[in-house]
Amino acid sequence: MTHTDVAPRRAQRQGPPSVSVVVCCYTFDRWAQVRRAVESLRAQQPAPAEVIVVVDHNDELLAAVRAAAPAGVRIVDNTRAKGLAGARNAGTAAASGDVVAFLDDDAWVAPGWLAGMLAAYRDPAVVGVGGDVAPEWPGGARPGWFPAAFDWVVGCSYEGLPTAPAPVRNFIGANMSFRRDALEAVGGFSEGVGRSATAPLGCEETELSIRVAGIAPGTVLRYDPAVQVHHTVSPERTRPGYFLRRCLAEGLSKAVIAGMVGAGAATSTERTYVRVVLAGAARRAVADVAHGDRSGLGRLAALCGGLAATATGFAAGRAGMGRVVLRAVERRRPPSPAAVVAP
Repeated sequence: MTHTDVAPRRAQRQGPPSVSVVVCCYTFDRWAQVRRAVESLRAQQPAPAEVIVVVDHNDELLAAVRAAAPAGVRIVDNTRAKGLAGARNAGTAAASGDVVAFLDDDAWVAPGWLAGMLAAYRDPAVVGVGGDVAPEWPGGARPGWFPAAFDWVVGCSYEGLPTAPAPVRNFIGANMSFRRDALEAVGGFSEGVGRSATAPLGCEETELSIRVAGIAPGTVLRYDPAVQVHHTVSPERTRPGYFLRRCLAEGLSKAVIAGMVGAGAATSTERTYVRVVLAGAARRAVADVAHGDRSGLGRLAALCGGLAATATGFAAGRAGMGRVVLRAVERRRPPSPAAVVAP
């Protein structure tokens, strides 16, 4: 199959595409959240053609999920490379739908999520659809120091994304979908890039999106904020140490992507983000401080520290020092909490 063969055949199809939804999980710590994710998908109107839960190299979790899975939910063991990219590829291989959607195991879909996605796919030029990822903060409130421009740190939509349907370069991994023929044409996710339980790297969604968008002239990745999911933010992700480690890892990941698709494509969106979004957020933080809001100091520090950490990671990655930096980050990472036993 050549890339240019995909769109003409698609235009001949009648009716809305069928959608397979893939949820990847790897730990008992998110047992309750996985169940909530699946329940929210089964409640969609219209319903997805199938829900596939991929268990990433955890035999005990695999057995527990198989025993508890509702009727009609498929359970797949990831026999590919360990990590999120491999698990997503395993889910894609098992999917039968015309569209493959991906939902994080600690997220759940809002009513109308699938209907909005299907509406965007009426345009045959659209090869991927993503949407808003709304954070669920611990205690129900955003930390005062945490700037909305850095919500990507916790896997959520951030200040600067479109507020109406629009083409984008890439999606947020917690809420994205692609036509299955496009995924197959580009060979799926690059398994050497994705996040795993031990490596904080990511950006496999960015790298894949760039390849899918280049599948044929005129193809579109469409972001629609009405296609919404809610994403749980765990308490450890609201700590400054995690914030800085995640920013550093983002820079390292972008350096890897730049080596794969070129620095221009890998950083095109980021240059505008720094120049417009971060600069505007910094000005507002300064204004908040001037009006007596001391939390503005924390946001200003986070904006400067996050940008510096990301730039440091990118520079280290481009200089071939990524592994050294990654090992240093992991040595300073606090131990994970004890695993939760499945009910």
